Amino acid sequence: MSMMKIKKGDTVKVITGKDKDKEGKVISVDHKNGKVVVEGVNMVTKHTKPSAANQNGGIIQKEAAIDASNVMYVHKGKATRIGFKMDGDKKVRIAKATGDVID
Repeated sequence: MSMMKIKKGDTVKVITGKDKDKEGKVISVDHKNGKVVVEGVNMVTKHTKPSAANQNGGIIQKEAAIDASNVMYVHKGKATRIGFKMDGDKKVRIAKATGDVID
């Protein structure tokens, strides 16, 4: 996916899959593979070896990547699509539902 409308720090809602209707903040975005990691969504268990950072090792819970097409941007408590508009000579994101400028 060459261009993604979701950015790091956006609040998004999961629209499909096992975590449907959950909301969270985007932690990271992978533009090359079209994936996003959302806080508290798509939790997986990972077995870790003892290391300097984690002395004991063991089983930890962490977020896994989810496809960007499975999330929608949340604007004023409502899931909406995102569009682009030229504001003077600057390109800005807009919420399709309300027409408000996001950033």
